[in-house]
Amino acid sequence: MKKFLSPVLAVSLGLLVILTGCTSASDDKIRIGEVTRSLFYAPQYVAIEKGFFAEEGLNVELITTWGGDKTMTALLSDGIDVALVGSETSIYVDQQGSADPVVNFAQLTQTDGTFLVSRKKIDNFTWDQLRGSTFLGQRKGGMPQMVGEFVLSTKGIKPHQDLKLIQNIDYANIASAFSSGTGEYVQLFEPTASQFERDGLGYVVASFGKESGTVPYTVFMAKQSYINGHQEAVQKFTNAIHKGQEWVASHSPKETADVIAPYFNDIDADILESSVKRYLEQGSYAADPILDEAEWNNLKAIMTAAGELKGSADYAKLVNTTFAQKAKEGR
Repeated sequence: MKKFLSPVLAVSLGLLVILTGCTSASDDKIRIGEVTRSLFYAPQYVAIEKGFFAEEGLNVELITTWGGDKTMTALLSDGIDVALVGSETSIYVDQQGSADPVVNFAQLTQTDGTFLVSRKKIDNFTWDQLRGSTFLGQRKGGMPQMVGEFVLSTKGIKPHQDLKLIQNIDYANIASAFSSGTGEYVQLFEPTASQFERDGLGYVVASFGKESGTVPYTVFMAKQSYINGHQEAVQKFTNAIHKGQEWVASHSPKETADVIAPYFNDIDADILESSVKRYLEQGSYAADPILDEAEWNNLKAIMTAAGELKGSADYAKLVNTTFAQKAKEGR
């Protein structure tokens, strides 16, 4: 993640601008770059499908940018207006001394979204059972991996000493690597975790989201210059997101699954429903868009433990709750 401004990625940056379009930002159109396509982002899809953005007079274009580095490259190059990605990415940009900081303005998810999946069914799982095992983790420097290592440490397990930690497999290939026989445990998002259980490929034994506490896991962010020049549009955007959050919170998992189904054509309806239910039960979807300082400090603690925090990561500089507060208050 920390090398996304390298010469190699500078070339891909130019390609991304072409792919995402070169139209200039306007007050009624906002281009969103989501870091991946995930039902973890259900309130966003609900806001689109239920017309909440349209109610605010906004036309949103959703682009899946596939990875934190590509997402931030697109944002910094004006290929997108708003990024939906982990808050750690805004800190990485700040650590590189950006003159135009990336500011978090609306939180979407407030816990880690991964689950610990065992190859074998375990009736009475304890974290000590991970000692000496082969653990298929996530990409180094990303939130899933940092949270994973943080939780293991809180359980008295040294991730790089007490087990064999695999981190060199691309995110898109982790599930297939595990199903092919790599590792005894794996860290997976939904709906893959539920799909693995149904297919007998693995069994959920613990939740990293429950164990790590609240954290700004996925947040809408934009460059400070964009926010300064489009304050009304950012407010309307945040209002629509909050409407999506309220809708998901007040409807059944099945109703939410039905609404977001067009975004997940390859996932069975029952898996969608069970996955949404699991995220609702552990409070993964933020109740409102406000990213509070306690959550930010938890993120900093996780990044510090992973050796990824190199500066102060000033909350007042990198977080703006003005729009979220107004959305919550209905103003």
